Amino acid sequence: MSFALPDHIQINAPIHSGFEAILTPEALALVTKLHRAFEPRRRELLAARVARQARIDAGEMPDFLPKTKEVREGDWRVAPLPKALERRRTEITGPVERKMIINAFNSGADSYMTDFEDSNSPNWFNQVQGQINLYEAIRRTISYTNEAGKNYRLNEQVATLQVRPRGWHLDEKHVLIDGQRVSGGIFDFALFLFHNAKEQIARGAGPFFYLPKMESHLEARLWNEIFCMAQDELGIARGTIKATVLIETILAAFEMEEILYELREHSAGLNAGRWDYIFSCIKKFKMNKNFCLANRSAITMNVPFMRSYALSLVRACHKRGAPAIGGMAALIPIKNDPEANDKAMAGVRADKTRDANDGFDGGWVAHPGLVPIALEEFVKVLGDRPNQWDKQRDDVYGAADLLNFQPEQPITEAGLRNNINVGIHYLGAWLAGNGCVPIHNLMEDAATAEISRSQVWQWVRSPKGVLDDGRKVDAALVRTLIPEELAKVRAAVTAQGESIASYEQAAKIFEDMSLSEDYVEFLTLPLYEAMH
Repeated sequence: MSFALPDHIQINAPIHSGFEAILTPEALALVTKLHRAFEPRRRELLAARVARQARIDAGEMPDFLPKTKEVREGDWRVAPLPKALERRRTEITGPVERKMIINAFNSGADSYMTDFEDSNSPNWFNQVQGQINLYEAIRRTISYTNEAGKNYRLNEQVATLQVRPRGWHLDEKHVLIDGQRVSGGIFDFALFLFHNAKEQIARGAGPFFYLPKMESHLEARLWNEIFCMAQDELGIARGTIKATVLIETILAAFEMEEILYELREHSAGLNAGRWDYIFSCIKKFKMNKNFCLANRSAITMNVPFMRSYALSLVRACHKRGAPAIGGMAALIPIKNDPEANDKAMAGVRADKTRDANDGFDGGWVAHPGLVPIALEEFVKVLGDRPNQWDKQRDDVYGAADLLNFQPEQPITEAGLRNNINVGIHYLGAWLAGNGCVPIHNLMEDAATAEISRSQVWQWVRSPKGVLDDGRKVDAALVRTLIPEELAKVRAAVTAQGESIASYEQAAKIFEDMSLSEDYVEFLTLPLYEAMH
């Protein structure tokens, strides 16, 4: 297929059928403009992350910023929301895969966050085909037929679309502009906006985004400036774009109001991204000898640091007239085991009941089967109201509350084995092109895999990384358990009729990441470099 590009752009990947409709000269011109204007700033902000981490490794602890005190104490609110984003009691999330898109739109949720990031394995085909899928979905021409001949199409009533581009740390290695890799987030955002913004505006719902992994209000400011330039380039009124920020790093928790302020013209609120938040805490304080979290299963939304974080988010949002969206309950429906399914559904219900009563205006689910439960619990509290901004929280949580990292126990062999098992299983699926994987009746994505490998890394190094039976978690123990858990993963994958080709490699990667002297910032970074 002939595919002409300007001299300053290189695409080092196949142009599959249909890709030329997305990778047009005009769309790539917007990518180029944004890249040239903002890539230097992105690099500066990523360097600032590294410098901040070095200070934390040396003992510095986060606190609220003195220089932004006026923002926190000022009298301001975010711009009014468009009608399509007023009611967000349930939000479903999932990758930009064709069948998932149709099922999510049809799920009965108020909105659907389609994901180019953590629940998507970002190989070249997935990223560009995902753009094609969304292009068709917005114009309601998308369809899918499975192997059994079942046809999937959109219902008359569908969820409001929100799009999550990749985080600032991720490149799109297949696209070079002026010989330099483009930001994965800019690539995802610009292509989607160029092709769909005016169509969405005409249909009355969009363009809306979710912004992941930010660590400071300066990173939010960068997105805001990108929004302004992109809207100007496309002749769209400023403020048309709306974006919800995931508060999924411990550092961002100290700058929630500042993040809302930076995006106030474009803000659609904040989301409590709980799994990445736990990962961020482990990552940031991994060298701190006083820090050591218990088994992942013990880190619930009711433990001190998670409770402080969630209620602080509700307070910040409602104070500023912005939606507060609760995070993901990882539980999913369990087929062929009614008793286990009832227990899982009770867990989802309790999660959404707590969020609704705490003041959240909606919450996330990972599976269409969970939408009715989540909706029911939020309707009990909200009734016909679109939000509960009238529920202003006056409880104030300080730095000590956000940094109260309990519980430290139990750490058990079962918990260690689970981390190893989930890590290998997820990494193997990711390498095979699937970024959203049901494992042990939980929906796992990159965030939960990050917790798994980070906990193992930290338990090996922390003096507090001791099992409840007195054994120290060390490299020898981890190396003993890895082949045993790999065998279990291979058996589970084989039973599902899937290829086991990538799991040996996944086990080796997990071992290297968990036991290497140097901690890898994001597991997706080296994996992405190895990916075609």
